[in-house]
Amino acid sequence: MPPVPRDVLDYYESGRELDRLNDGSLAGPLEFERTIELLLRYLPARPLEVLDIGGGPGVYANWLLKRGYSVCLVDPVHRHVEAARALGVEAQLGEAASLEHPDSSVDVVLLMGPLYHLVDERDRLQALREAKRVLRPGGILFATAISRFAALLDQLVRLDRFHEPDEMERIEAIVKSGVLQAREGGVFTTAFMHLPRQFRQEVSAAGFMGVDVVSIEGPGYLVSNFDERWADGVRRAALVGAARLVESDPELVALGGHLMAVGHRTGDIATLDG
Repeated sequence: MPPVPRDVLDYYESGRELDRLNDGSLAGPLEFERTIELLLRYLPARPLEVLDIGGGPGVYANWLLKRGYSVCLVDPVHRHVEAARALGVEAQLGEAASLEHPDSSVDVVLLMGPLYHLVDERDRLQALREAKRVLRPGGILFATAISRFAALLDQLVRLDRFHEPDEMERIEAIVKSGVLQAREGGVFTTAFMHLPRQFRQEVSAAGFMGVDVVSIEGPGYLVSNFDERWADGVRRAALVGAARLVESDPELVALGGHLMAVGHRTGDIATLDG
């Protein structure tokens, strides 16, 4: 598998994503709250060993650490590793497709980021198989992907640029292939965007059982006055409630910006709850 592309590393080393989950313009707080909600839904209550692959600056690793979980973060970006260590998280440089951790050594794997930038399906499957390799039997995988229609909805609703001829052509290509190519001055870097059924198929093909795929943010990430609504407790609850309402609807699951897949390593899927 080739190393992480230079444009991807440069994008993250720039620090542009360090505070993204606090950024109201990108609905980061909604993504964070819903991700935590989903983790709590599936994680056993007792402390476990967690490997956070591609865990960025350690936001979720730190949250788990504070709740008694043993967490190790692996990320290919120096700046992310340093930021995670500053939070007190054990963090090391590494790539999703070639982990140094031994077989069957952790209870939970977070793969919430690496699949965004693996354009080739074979590379995505390799990363998923590595996640499965390090999980103990009955272990849980939490993987995330970018929704296929995120770029379209972002340009049409939030940025109001879909009407531009060059932009329309570019988005049409992304919707068809799932591939977003990095470009100078662009708001993101090289990425792959999944269809929900495709995401489920890939996680299952890597050997995970009982795979659920849900929408993380739902439609609320598209509202123009996100900060205003998030600051209002009632409207904030409505944003989260809307995401929860449609999270598994096959007709609407792709409406959110991100998808989460939850699966178990082959074996007794009740092991961690027993």
